[in-house]
Amino acid sequence: MSKKARLILAMVIIEGALAGIWWYLASYGAANPDRVTADFQGVVGQTMGTAMGGLLGLGLILFVVAARNDRKAAQEKAKR
Repeated sequence: MSKKARLILAMVIIEGALAGIWWYLASYGAANPDRVTADFQGVVGQTMGTAMGGLLGLGLILFVVAARNDRKAAQEKAKR
């Protein structure tokens, strides 16, 4: 499996886990409005959105690096 494919798989799993946490926190806040602050939904949305967006941006950079490494490995393999 190439490094690009492994990276994509890892990013999908991590983003899915973050989305699950976001879903849980949002449903918890909706189900228990007396236990959370008034701005809970907004804070959770902003925090989780920032985390997921930052991770996606980092994943894009890592994807470019992985593609370069895959290309170098293919060239090295062709030389042998």
